[in-house]
Amino acid sequence: MHERRQQRYEDRELWDGWRLILACSFGVGFGSVGFNTYAIGAFVDPLGNEFSWSRAQVQGAIAFGVGLGGLAAPFVGLFIDRYGGRRIALLGLLGVFVGYVIAATTGPTLWNFYAAYAVIAILGSGSAPVTWSRAVAERFFKHRGLALALALTGTGFAAIIVPHYAVFVVGNHGWRAGFLALSLLPLLAFGLAMFFFHPSKDAAQQSPSSFKSSDAVGATLREAMKSYRFWVLLVSILFMFLAISGIVPNLIPVLTDQGFTPAQAASVQSAYGVSLIVARLGIGWLLDRFWGPGIAAVVLTIPILACLILMNDPGYVSAIVASTLVGAAAGAELDLLAYFTARYFGLRSYGRIYGLLYLGVAIGAGFGPVTFAYLADQTGSYLASFQFSMILFALGGLSILLLGRYPRFEKETAHGVIGV
Repeated sequence: MHERRQQRYEDRELWDGWRLILACSFGVGFGSVGFNTYAIGAFVDPLGNEFSWSRAQVQGAIAFGVGLGGLAAPFVGLFIDRYGGRRIALLGLLGVFVGYVIAATTGPTLWNFYAAYAVIAILGSGSAPVTWSRAVAERFFKHRGLALALALTGTGFAAIIVPHYAVFVVGNHGWRAGFLALSLLPLLAFGLAMFFFHPSKDAAQQSPSSFKSSDAVGATLREAMKSYRFWVLLVSILFMFLAISGIVPNLIPVLTDQGFTPAQAASVQSAYGVSLIVARLGIGWLLDRFWGPGIAAVVLTIPILACLILMNDPGYVSAIVASTLVGAAAGAELDLLAYFTARYFGLRSYGRIYGLLYLGVAIGAGFGPVTFAYLADQTGSYLASFQFSMILFALGGLSILLLGRYPRFEKETAHGVIGV
């Protein structure tokens, strides 16, 4: 009887948790990390023209802000593990709103602009992916890979919508109005989170066996850091996000330099978003059925072909193909980080472990754009930037194979290992 009830629950797991997934999807997409990278391309030249800032200086705001957000991530993970995610997520979304309002008031001093991104990073840190992925990993078991993929598709929708949204507003009303328009997006996510994001209550419904998050098993943060798998995952994440985050926010400037109109360049970047969503859902489905590192190694090395395409003055269709290949890797990366953290280290200290691993995301996402732009400024073209990205894709994609088989933890049920 109990087994039938458990099976019935697992079959309905995704359907019963759709409200949580929806709130998490918007939170991921319009939180402190989700749409920064996709929006900045529309502001690079307008800010440069008005204040005589270089592209690398404008892109440096992402490095500065995301770097601060990365430093805050382990503390956010600690607070989530101890106090739950709802309040932290709501405050974080309000912080992102405030930061973009401040960005709209930027003056001629570059540090005024950087201060706005510091506010987004620090006050908005509670809306980073660790908050949303912890809630999903705790709520879902049988379909955890697909549930995480669905929640993290928010970044894909942001990649589709935000470039066009930002280019349209900036082109018609100026960059200050553009930042104010962006500030509305975290408010939308805040409204959905108010109604649908109740991680403690959802975790209590995880199974008819009355599983409690306090019963979660797995490694402590110290134990995880002693494992070679932790460092393999961290290095792979760092390399991949350096490469992906170098290409994506520079894609509009790269393509406009090659003769594309801003609208055409934005549509190419939107193809990245569509690919990200499709890849994320497909990979989520595969992760529930096959060995994750093998899937990851294939998907994360594909963007090498995208770099080769973009290095050779592509036409519109070729640029779409390249953007799609990068989107497939980006669709895998955050999903894989959330999934592998749960599978290799359990849920006992998920927030703290994920938060520390997220430093790789933050460093990569922060320094990728400015490094890519700096190499272009120094060499006069984006050729060296793409060559550097190819090396990073190869190293980051193949190193993930070193993770090995999934571990098993102590506390088990008839249906598997709790917390894995």
